Amino acid sequence: MPLLAEKHIVLGITGGIAAYKSAEIVRRLIEQGAVVQVVMTEAAKAFIAPLTLQALSGRPVRDSLLDPSAESGMGHIEIARWADQIVIAPASADFIARLAGGMASDLLTTVCLATSAPIALAPAMNQGMWNNTATQRNIDTLTADGVSLLGPASGAQACGDVGPGRMLEPADIVNHLMDSGKVRALDGTNVTITAGPTWEALDPVRALSNHSSGKMGYAVAAAAAAAGASVTLVSGPTALKPPSGIRYQAVQSAEDMLAAVEREIEDCDVFIGVAAVADYRPAQPASSKIKKHSESVTLELVRNPDILALVAQNPKRPFTVGFAAETDQAIPNARDKLQRKGLDLIAVNQINATNNPFGSEENHLVLISEMDEIDLGRDSKTALAEHLIAEIAHRYHDQHSTQDH
Repeated sequence: MPLLAEKHIVLGITGGIAAYKSAEIVRRLIEQGAVVQVVMTEAAKAFIAPLTLQALSGRPVRDSLLDPSAESGMGHIEIARWADQIVIAPASADFIARLAGGMASDLLTTVCLATSAPIALAPAMNQGMWNNTATQRNIDTLTADGVSLLGPASGAQACGDVGPGRMLEPADIVNHLMDSGKVRALDGTNVTITAGPTWEALDPVRALSNHSSGKMGYAVAAAAAAAGASVTLVSGPTALKPPSGIRYQAVQSAEDMLAAVEREIEDCDVFIGVAAVADYRPAQPASSKIKKHSESVTLELVRNPDILALVAQNPKRPFTVGFAAETDQAIPNARDKLQRKGLDLIAVNQINATNNPFGSEENHLVLISEMDEIDLGRDSKTALAEHLIAEIAHRYHDQHSTQDH
């Protein structure tokens, strides 16, 4: 049976040269068994004829908000209720702005406001328009509201520019829609992830910290969300933009991070501690800036809370995964940490001349459990995060299957 059999899909088409690809999207959706209703903006009709799309979809194209031939004259409500999925391809900068602003100025924006169906956007615009602060602000608003983003791709554009803003190819868009209907590895789970460094104040302007960029933790958060999890990312100070579609909590110190994590434990199924949490903090931070009055300064440091161990010891303990960066005897030290803290899994990387992951786009991870050891190899942090999440999901479900029996 085709993967999209009998699924009602509204294909919204807005004004842009990429609209010529929309005919191919319709054809591929029909091949997969979908029932397709095309809704066009006025600008879209300047790039592709409605008759072409009607011939391919087998349904009259809808383009008017006030259509007397529609059911009770309420065409937007009829389409909004009918849809199982809405995809806008191409989605112009103008349409994205209007949708982010909650406008209902034409049939397509009104359908999007009235529907309870999932909405996906395939942006298509000049690279300057895509990179514009206003467009990115609108995208952030829409993704926070649960709208999915398909692309854009990067490459040569019709205007002659090169950069991000190209609409994904029709095959890629249809594949995304088919994948969205599948059961994903972490569907229905709540995952809390810590990332980045912590900053422990010495005085109002200085702090103890470390070299963690947060890239690994943010990649793990994005991979968990892509696997269907409801993700909360608790992050120390970084220069990174949080992945879309997650809950984000910014913290500074280890104690701040612990407080944020404790608020999540009640409903947490999987906890992944990627953050490089400072082991120690100043016993008494100075209330004003420490001046250079002497050749040396003596600091009294006290232990910070061990967030990972406290999560693993919690009465409502989630499946608990730790990270370890080691300079010597990485595997033995990581295995000791796994047992000492009562973790389910630990991912370790050895810091040496050939592998220093701090700030890098790559890493080399070995995943260790009580029973086995898996070398995930050296790869991009994005790819490693996807492998890690797949392993975590497999082991989490195995554990719960065993408990259920």
